[in-house]
Amino acid sequence: MNSNIHITGPSTAFIPAHDSRGKPITVIGNEAIRKTFCDTTVSQIQNCKSAPGVTEVVLNPDAHLGYGAPIGCVMASPTHIYPGPVGVDIKCSMSLLQLDVDDDDIADPRIRRELIKAICDRTPTGAGKGTRSVKKGREIDAELGKKAVTQGASKEVCEALGIPVHWAERCEDSAHFGHDGCVSTLEERLAKMLREGYADRFLSKAQQLGSYGGGNHFGEAEKVTVKKNPAAKRAAEAFGLKNGKIAFLSHCGSRGLGNDLAQRQFKSLEAHFEKWGIPYPAGDKKLVYAPLGTPQGNAYLDDMALGANFATVNHLLINQLVLEAFQEVLPGCKGEFVYFISHNIAREEIVDGIPQWVHRKGATRAFPGGHHALKETPFYKTGHPILLPGNPRDGSVVMAALPGAEKSCYSVNHGAGRSLGRKAAARTLDQSSIDKEFDHHDILFNGRKYPIDEAPDAYKDFGQVLASVEEAELAHQVAHLAARFVIKDSSAPND
Repeated sequence: MNSNIHITGPSTAFIPAHDSRGKPITVIGNEAIRKTFCDTTVSQIQNCKSAPGVTEVVLNPDAHLGYGAPIGCVMASPTHIYPGPVGVDIKCSMSLLQLDVDDDDIADPRIRRELIKAICDRTPTGAGKGTRSVKKGREIDAELGKKAVTQGASKEVCEALGIPVHWAERCEDSAHFGHDGCVSTLEERLAKMLREGYADRFLSKAQQLGSYGGGNHFGEAEKVTVKKNPAAKRAAEAFGLKNGKIAFLSHCGSRGLGNDLAQRQFKSLEAHFEKWGIPYPAGDKKLVYAPLGTPQGNAYLDDMALGANFATVNHLLINQLVLEAFQEVLPGCKGEFVYFISHNIAREEIVDGIPQWVHRKGATRAFPGGHHALKETPFYKTGHPILLPGNPRDGSVVMAALPGAEKSCYSVNHGAGRSLGRKAAARTLDQSSIDKEFDHHDILFNGRKYPIDEAPDAYKDFGQVLASVEEAELAHQVAHLAARFVIKDSSAPND
């Protein structure tokens, strides 16, 4: 374990800032998890704490090396905005659809294969794939794409895409606005991009609405098991979870559009740093930043909002398409949207009594019951749903925050976090063992071979990750989600 990590409790610790200047970095993780933090990750989080304007930094149990900042961290600033601690997949998120389908209804592998095909006929997977690559996806033209990225999940956008309008009420943020709070600002920002040569590329990216993409993005059919304690049962009822029924969990983000917006911002801000001779924090250009209130800061907030709106609509559309797929195979079944929550975004929140921009990179918002931001929502008494993916073998969980989450800027980890890089996983893991494990657990997949770099053992021990969250009193488990089948990018999809 890195000698810079100082233990304060079973699952809490701190890392001093460089030269011990300012508040230490909060660490969440038990002994087993702390051993997973490599020296470079610790150094990277210290660099984040030394960056201009940064007041709070948290290292979560899923943390591992990232772009500028570790994936699995939180960073707060009242004065500066940082693209790196948001990430290149702007508003990468989780969503959950609860179906009124019994687990027994899909026990037959033939039914699950039909469901996999019906979903894949509607929701493309793979880098660069859009609606034109599937039989039953939505038709997206440039005008609808423009409305989606500037309005988010507005009534007009939802109706145009066949998404139930009330689902927008179950989003962490159903719409993002320009830096000044106006939709028109985003419309002007997008129009400028299109005039400057982005029009053709924009259409191809807009047509990725309703798609998963590649890498660690996925869709999973899950059997819901609600925990038996009273707090879990109350939360499950508020969330709309149904014990023993099937739910569908999705992980994806802003696809090619979000990546384009993020990369453009990195290049633009780096050019300003070079022009003005500004040193990068810790010499790392991936920690490039813009002061809030400057034209550069405003431009980033606007671009982040465009990407975030795309991600929101993308998730809602995927869930509607998944529901339609289930209804094709199991006529008469119904579904309701549980929640949509991001883990790659910066949001303005109150931290230590003052408004600050909380950057969550591979980290999930965790507001407990009674938090002021949840007033007028169904979750004011229980806290909102926290959707934490583990892996298909060990399952995923739905959690709800506890008051103790204040110590982590009201944040928790976004999942298990990688323990092996993609090349290391391909080099050290055995494909036949992975496939046999899926067979043993009766988990189907939309390809002939599960991606070896996404195998369960490429990720940290999910039990230890959850134990760290619970021992640190950040959140409690509401339900366990057991995978029944998985949709991921595959080089050899089933026909």
